[in-house]
Amino acid sequence: MTRLWDKGAPLDERVLHYTAGEDHALDNRLVAYDVKASIAHAEMLNAQGLLSSEDLNAIRQGLSEIAAAHARGEWRVSLQHEDGQTALETLLTARIGEAGKRVHLGRSRNDQVLTALRLYLRDAIETLGARVLDVAAALDALAAREGDTPLPGYTHMQQAMPSSVALWAGGFAAELRDDAEALAQVQRRVGKSPLGSAAGYGSPNLPIDREATRERLGFTSVHTPVTAVQLSRGKAEAQLAFEIALVMQDVGRLASDLLLFYTQEFSFVELPDAFTTGSSIMPQKRNPDVFELIRGRTASAQGCLVEIMSITAKLPSGYQRDLQLIKAPLFRSIDLCLETLAILPAALDGVRFRKDRIALDPSIHAAAQANELVVKEGIPFREAYKRVGESLKRKG
Repeated sequence: MTRLWDKGAPLDERVLHYTAGEDHALDNRLVAYDVKASIAHAEMLNAQGLLSSEDLNAIRQGLSEIAAAHARGEWRVSLQHEDGQTALETLLTARIGEAGKRVHLGRSRNDQVLTALRLYLRDAIETLGARVLDVAAALDALAAREGDTPLPGYTHMQQAMPSSVALWAGGFAAELRDDAEALAQVQRRVGKSPLGSAAGYGSPNLPIDREATRERLGFTSVHTPVTAVQLSRGKAEAQLAFEIALVMQDVGRLASDLLLFYTQEFSFVELPDAFTTGSSIMPQKRNPDVFELIRGRTASAQGCLVEIMSITAKLPSGYQRDLQLIKAPLFRSIDLCLETLAILPAALDGVRFRKDRIALDPSIHAAAQANELVVKEGIPFREAYKRVGESLKRKG
C-alpha cells in the first residue's frame, strides 16, 4: 500500500502499527464528511482554473460512489491504509485513474482531516442537543404524571424543607435545557473553516479560494490566519468534551438520587423490571445497573476531557503528530454521552414514586413556620428562627 507521504523507502511494520494506532478505525465515522469536503475542494480548484471540468466530474462521481459503498459496509478504512485520507485517495485513483491524483492539490492531510472532523462535530453537537432535550422532556412527563407527590428536600443528607416530584424533576429538566444551550455554543468554534490552511501555512503560489469552500460546506467563517488553525486544534474538542462532562454530571446526579430512592431504607421509587438486572446468587435481587453505570460514566466523560486537554497543553505551534490522539477520547466522550441519553427517557418512563413510603419529618416545615411568624407578628427573622428552634427542641 502506497501512502500519501510515501517516498519509496520501506516502512517498518512496527512503525505503521504504532503511528496509525486506532486512527484508521476511528476515521470510518469521518468518511462521508471527508468525501463532502473533498468534493467542495475539487469544485473550488475547478472554479480557480486548477482542475479541468472533466477531472472534476470524475472526482465527484468517484468519491460519491466510494462514499455510498462505505455506507453500505462494502469497505472500511484499514490499518494498511493508515488513515481515512489515504484510503479515499487510493480508492479514488484506483477507480478513476490520474484524475484521482489531482484532488490533493492545495491541501494537506492536516486541514483535510480537521475539515471532516468539524463537519462531523457540527452534526454530533446537534444530535447531542436533541437527545439532551429528550431527557428533559421525559422528566417533564414524570413531573406531569406524579408531580404532586411530596418529597423531602435534603441538605447535608438530612430532610430540610418540603419538596415534590415536580420540583425535583423540574430542577434536573431545567439544568439539562441549560446544557443543551451550552452545547450549541460549541458551534462557534466548530463553524470556522480550516480548509485551505494546508499544513498550517497555506498553499504558496496557488490561487486558493477559501471563501468558496467555506460557503460550499456551510461553515460560518474562514479560520484565519492560516497559522491559527493548528493552534486551535483541541479547543473545540475540549469545549465539547467539557459540555459533555457537564451533561453527564447532571444525569449522574439524577441517577444518584434514584439509586438512593430505590434502596430498601428509602423505598421512594419503583424501577421497571426491563431496566434492572438480577443477581447471580441472591434470588430476591433486582439491581439498578443502568443508573449505576450512568453515575459511573460521569468519571469516563471527565477522563476524556482531561486527556484531550493534556495532549495539547504544552505543544509548540504548528502541527504535531500528538494531535492525532485527540480523536479517541473525543469520539469516546460523544459515544458514551449519546448512549446514556438514548437509554434515559425509556428508563424514566418506568419510574414510579411510592407515596405510601414517602414520609416527611414534621420538622421539615420549620423554615415555613419561622417565615409565618415574621409575616404575622412583624418580628425579625432571627427572632422567629430562634423561637421555632426552641419549640422544636422542647418537643424533641
